[in-house]
Amino acid sequence: MNLLGASIFIIAILLFSTFLNWYVFQAVKTLSQQISIERTRNTVQILYWLVFGGISLWYVYTFLKVFITGEFTLSTQTLLNVFLTVVVTQLVCVIFLFSEDIYRNAYAGFAYLSKNRDSFSFPPRKFWISAVAVMVAMIPFFGFLYGMSFGKHNFKLHREVLYFEDLPEAFDGFTITQISDIHIGSFKNPDHVQKGIDMVLAQESDLFVFTGDLVNHRADEIDPFISLFSEIKAPYGQYSIIGNHDYGDYIPWPSKEAKEANFQLFLDKHKELGFKLLRDEGIRIEKDGSFIQLLGVENWGVGFGSRGDLERALEQTAVEDFKILLSHDPSHWDQQVKTHEMGIHLTLSGHTHGMQFGIETPIIRWSPVQYRYPNWAGLAEHEGRFLYVNRGFGFHAFSGRVGIWPEITVIELRRKKL
Repeated sequence: MNLLGASIFIIAILLFSTFLNWYVFQAVKTLSQQISIERTRNTVQILYWLVFGGISLWYVYTFLKVFITGEFTLSTQTLLNVFLTVVVTQLVCVIFLFSEDIYRNAYAGFAYLSKNRDSFSFPPRKFWISAVAVMVAMIPFFGFLYGMSFGKHNFKLHREVLYFEDLPEAFDGFTITQISDIHIGSFKNPDHVQKGIDMVLAQESDLFVFTGDLVNHRADEIDPFISLFSEIKAPYGQYSIIGNHDYGDYIPWPSKEAKEANFQLFLDKHKELGFKLLRDEGIRIEKDGSFIQLLGVENWGVGFGSRGDLERALEQTAVEDFKILLSHDPSHWDQQVKTHEMGIHLTLSGHTHGMQFGIETPIIRWSPVQYRYPNWAGLAEHEGRFLYVNRGFGFHAFSGRVGIWPEITVIELRRKKL
């Protein structure tokens, strides 16, 4: 981002934060009117501005530092955690206050036009509305605290059984465990990683696949955890692909050669993990004289680069073969895969993380990421061709998960009886 863009961004953040601070202060001011001692009341209001004004200045300082150095550090991640927690909490509060302001302005306008203007007064805020606004706003506040403390390693198992008429009989009941988006550089506690790996091992699936974003930026992030992930074994192998973060594109490098050396190290780390990396290629998974084709492409995604070459991956594949594709970004399925003439039966993706924030219940399913990705989590289908989007093993930027929990997926293939 250039100097002008960075300046506009920082000014916008400061103005937005100040606006939210001012609006929420209206509730603080209303509630503090119940404090009979004026000095205490004033102290509460001053403390509010010291705390939240200070947080706003911290936003400016940290983002300015990021733009100058180009580095995303632990302090930056802490800032993002605070930013998201405070902003979402304040927005919930503002919704109530703004709704009240619509009523107050409408009431005031009607009163001004229909009554004696000399006796007109603007209606004050109601104590109970401000109280409700603050109490309801505490729900996302404590939700974010939970997400940062526990939610990010609250692994959930998702199972899907998929039926295909042309699945080879030998693969009826064949199981695949999928994880995605490990982002291992975000983890600090090996016990949390082990918890997810133990869940993977407990499934005892026939095949294991990992669909990209092993690291945040640097290949050596995986070093402290290689022994843990190398525990993962499956009878028919462990396969993986490259995600957009794995190329090291999002941090500055001292030279082109340094970036290339990092990527080569990343490739070497896969060998240490025991994962076979598929780079625009396919491999036969054979069982009892039959086979299915497992294909893997490099990252291909709208807005995230199109390194992957699906045609190359399909070179050794026939139209009648049963095909499973590993492709990191689900937009690839929307743009190329689901209508491809070769008929790819199942695509496994990740990338979205479900934005690590949302609501998933039997009735409501929502995340902000749905406005960017129509298929952002779970199963999608188009004319008998399936996509499954894993919600991710790890986390990135925001070091937590709220409502969209880390996922281990188990998919069982079944032959549909004709």
